[in-house]
Formats: sequence, structure tokens, C-alpha cells
Amino acid sequence: MSAPSAEPLQLPKTSESEQLLRIRHSMSHVMAMAVQTLFPRAQVTIGPWTESGFYYDFDSPDPFSEADLKAIKKEMIKIINKKLPLERIEVSRAEAEARIKAQNEPYKLEILAGITEPITLYTLGEQWWDLCAGPHVANTSELNPKAFELESVAGAYWRGDENNAQLQRIYGTAWETPEQLAEHQRRKAEALRRDHRRLGTDLDLFSIEDEAGAGLVFWHPRGARMRLFYELLYTPHVADISLWKTSGHLDFYRESMFGPMQVDEREYQLKPMNCPFHVLTYASTLRSYRELPIRWAELGTVYRYERPGVMHGLMRVRGFTQDDAHVFCLPEQITDEIVAILDLTEQILSTFDFRSYQVNLSTRPDKSIGDDAVWELATQGLIEALERKGWAYTIDEGGGAFYGPKIDLKIEDAIGRTWQCSTIQLDFNLPERFKLEYVAADGSRQRPIMIHRAIFGSLERFFGIMTENYAGDFPFWLAPEQIRLLPVTDEVRPYAEEVLGALKAVGIRATVDHSGDRLGKLIRNGEQMKIPVLAVIGAKEAEARALSLRSRPDGDLGSVSLVDVVAAAAQANQDRLAGLALPV
Repeated sequence: MSAPSAEPLQLPKTSESEQLLRIRHSMSHVMAMAVQTLFPRAQVTIGPWTESGFYYDFDSPDPFSEADLKAIKKEMIKIINKKLPLERIEVSRAEAEARIKAQNEPYKLEILAGITEPITLYTLGEQWWDLCAGPHVANTSELNPKAFELESVAGAYWRGDENNAQLQRIYGTAWETPEQLAEHQRRKAEALRRDHRRLGTDLDLFSIEDEAGAGLVFWHPRGARMRLFYELLYTPHVADISLWKTSGHLDFYRESMFGPMQVDEREYQLKPMNCPFHVLTYASTLRSYRELPIRWAELGTVYRYERPGVMHGLMRVRGFTQDDAHVFCLPEQITDEIVAILDLTEQILSTFDFRSYQVNLSTRPDKSIGDDAVWELATQGLIEALERKGWAYTIDEGGGAFYGPKIDLKIEDAIGRTWQCSTIQLDFNLPERFKLEYVAADGSRQRPIMIHRAIFGSLERFFGIMTENYAGDFPFWLAPEQIRLLPVTDEVRPYAEEVLGALKAVGIRATVDHSGDRLGKLIRNGEQMKIPVLAVIGAKEAEARALSLRSRPDGDLGSVSLVDVVAAAAQANQDRLAGLALPV
């Protein structure tokens, strides 16, 4: 695939641009005014900006259609072209209540009850206004009518509670220039093309079956091939609830845990984390300082309760597998171990073509365990490791785990989106809560330090990110089906089976298409499944002991000897290449 001819336009975020914040905040008011002009019975609720646009929630007796969005946009352009001023007015609570009651806007009364003094509103022209803290542009003439779009309508509950009234949310986007809008729309189209949920079905990688329950992933054979990164140990999926009391998860993580189950008059809990199981494994025998560091890893499936409205394909599910590892070490080993984990993280992420990422140092949250001195020591340990690594980082105040501070990495995908994946957490607290010990050099009993690390974070989520990053067009070394053999007649099938055996012998994931379809359809089916290499086998190829190759990245490669194909495929796997490196 050829590289783009020019660098894509860099798009600012609302939180990074004061002018963009004013534009989007103002545009949301323009949209609400347009809606109430066209639909007088519609009541407004809240209308904030987002990082890429804005939205407003409406309580309207009639559902908004796509045609309505076009009409609303047309009305917004009229409002913008009138060059109306946006004016900030400070009012008393009594005056605000009187204004709201005159408009018969009950949602605004509820919003007003939660606002502290001073109470401000913004007028748009002489007739429309809303409670708002701002900021806004001074006049609609500052809004570019060619640099915004209304994107979609979705359902939303008032205050995000499904027990409240269901509203209609209109999403929009607004930019400083038409060029920024065009780039945003290009990225949205790319995101749709790369959507892992569609690709998961199209490429037969995974499914989420409603009959089994929401948020539970079924890995199909083609997808399962891609998640077998390495062999690991396994721990149980449930444990006595007392374990989660000791670890602190029951106190600090209860809202994300499924309810307990009663077994033989004991309460058992589905595990939301793997950490306590590794702690118990450490505690199963007395350790010596000579054994440390101990590094244990597990692909452990955990279960966390997610509300129905927030689950999204593989990105947020109720059952997922973590590439979880824990290091038990001496205090003087902390920095070396964390730097080694950062090195491994960098190596693994770059293997999957993720080389640009943001690094956050997340500090103590309000809900946490342990004393300040322990947290300070742990935080300084992470800072020292980051400085030795030479990585720039930002502080995420209060973003740490309840048991310790952490380093989080957000990777950037092919279209500039960032995703939280890798995390390294330093923990003095769980060893204390579980009374872990080792025998020190002087014979005394000491507490080990515990480091939590996950590089992929969640295999399901990382797989979804990776699928969208590659748009399902996986490089040769990673593809679930690397080569598909296309025999054009029954007479060449024995040769096709021989080729299949030769490829599998060197670790290539190859298949034979036994459908008997015409060659054109065989090729189309392979292309739709995004198979990196299609190998056509006819009488000439069988006689010459060759294959006629079609490569996704390189096109028609012509006839290539079986020996060269097998060697090139094995080399591509070894070197993690996107395609075959055939001899010239």
C-alpha cells in the first residue's frame, strides 16, 4: 500500500484551544436555538462541548430524523449569518427561576438547583438564552458556516440514569476552518472503515453472542490464532470473597464487581483482578532474598460489571483477558525492574507498529489505601525509572490505582486516536495487607515490593485497537490466515495438499479453498477476507512445482517456485514482515 502524498492536517482538541472551545460552545447554543425555532415543543437540557465537537440533549415529543438534521443545519446557518451577539448576563436565583418558568423548561429548573452563585446565562440575539458559564464567541460572525456539521442523533437518559426520561442527543462538530472539518470527516470515515466490530464479523475473527449475555467475547478459530502470544500459568476464575476483602477490592472496587455466588455455605466471587492469586502463590512458601526478583505472568480472564450503555465491541466488555504479570522484588531492585518493563513494553508495542505514545504518571487517588510516606516512596521510584529511561511524561493527579501509583501509556493509532493500554504499577500495600515476607541477608523477615504490569492491558481491547489500526489488513506475519491456496481443478488438488504441508511445516498459517468455485470468485473471496497472499494452482504450476502469487501489499508476483515461496514465507514470519521478500 502506498504512503499518503502529504502529511495529514493536525487537528486541535477543544481542551487545547481556547478559540475552538468558544466556537463549539457557541455552536451548541446556535443548534439549540435552531431546534427550538423549528420544533417549539422541544425542551433543552444540557449542551456541552466534547474533544471533537459538541452535543445538546432535547426532550421532544417527535423523534428527530436525518431530514430534520438537514433542516436544523440550514436554520443554524441562517442564525450564524444574522451576526447575532452572544452576551453574558449575571442574574439572581429568583430572576433565573422566573425566566425558566416563563419558558416552561423544567429541566432548566433542575439544572439551576445544582448551580452555585453567581448564576450566569448567555443570550443569543434578543430572544434565545440558556443557563451557561461560558465561554463563547462575542458574535456569530466568528462562526464559520462552512466549518461545522451535524453528525448524528442518539438516545440519552437525563443525567445518564436509565430510570430517568429518555432524551434525544444531537451530535455536531465545529472547526475554525473548512479544511479542519474535511480532515475530521476523513478521519471519521477511516474510523468507520476500520471499525473492529464490522471487521471481526467480516473476517470471521470473533463474535459477541446475545444469547450468552452482553459483553462476553467468543473467539473464532481465526481470531484465536492471533491471541496466542506465549504460554503462561493459570489461576482460578473465582475465589472466596474474603480474599477480595483482604486485597481491598471489595472496599474500593465493589461497583465494578459482579455479585457473589453461594457455594457450600461460602460466598465466592468472580475475579475482577488476577493480583491476589499471584500474591497467594508467592505466600505459599517462605522466600529468600536470593530468589528475588520473582517474575510471574498469566493470561488471566477477569470479569467486571459494565453498564449496558458503555459496552462497545471488544473495547469495553464484561469478561476479558489481561496479560497480567507481577514482579516481587527487593527495594534496591525497583528501578531496574521498572526500566526493564518499560524496555519490554517499547519492544512489544513497536512490534505491532505502535511507536508513538503518551506517558502519564498517575498519582494517589482520593479513595486509596496506605500511608503518605509509602505512596511518596512508590511515586519517586516510578519517576526515577522514567528519568532513567529518558521518557517525557505528564502527571495525572489522582489517576493511580487504590493500592499504588502507576505509569500509563496511551498508544496512537494510524489515524491519530489515542488508546490506554500498557500500565506499570508500584505496590507497597498488597504485600503489607497479605503479610508477604522474604528472608533477608541478615536473617530478618522483610516485605517484598510488588510491581504490577500489563502491556496489552486487555487482549480483547488491544485486538480491537490493532484491528482498527490495520483496518483488518494485517501484515503477513500477524495475519490469521497468511496464504490461501486456490486450486483451479480437481486434478491439482494433490499438489495443493503437498504445498499446504510444506507451508505448515515452517509454521505458516495456510489453507486450501475447497469450494470448487471459478477462479475469479476464489480470488474475490480471498481479497474480501484480506488474505495477504493468494496462491493460484493450475496445471502449469503443478507441473513446474510453482505457485502463481497475488500479494495484497505487492500485487501480482507471477509464478514463483515452491521452494522460494516456502523460504520467503518462513523468513517473513521470522522477520515480522508485512509481505513476502522473494528473491529477485
